[in-house]
Amino acid sequence: MPRSVASDAIARQIVRSGTSPVANYRAACLGKSKKDFLNKLKMVEEELDETGLWLDIIMETGMLPRYRVLPLYNESQELLKIIVSSILTVQASLQ
Repeated sequence: MPRSVASDAIARQIVRSGTSPVANYRAACLGKSKKDFLNKLKMVEEELDETGLWLDIIMETGMLPRYRVLPLYNESQELLKIIVSSILTVQASLQ
């Protein structure tokens, strides 16, 4: 990332939102109930979505070349799809 106030802030946000999904997923796996599992999966969803947002901003503003960021963005979207599918499955089982 180039050195600037904006890119430094975005880099910090990506470090935070990009690393918290794994910790929240682990917490979800240790959930006390299906509802607890579901709530923690929703936190994973939010953090993955936020990471995708920051990666999108990096590409759209040209902070980094698109070809360097796009694989990371695509991976974040794939993980998001997996988590959303899991959330829908858990929600269906609760009904």
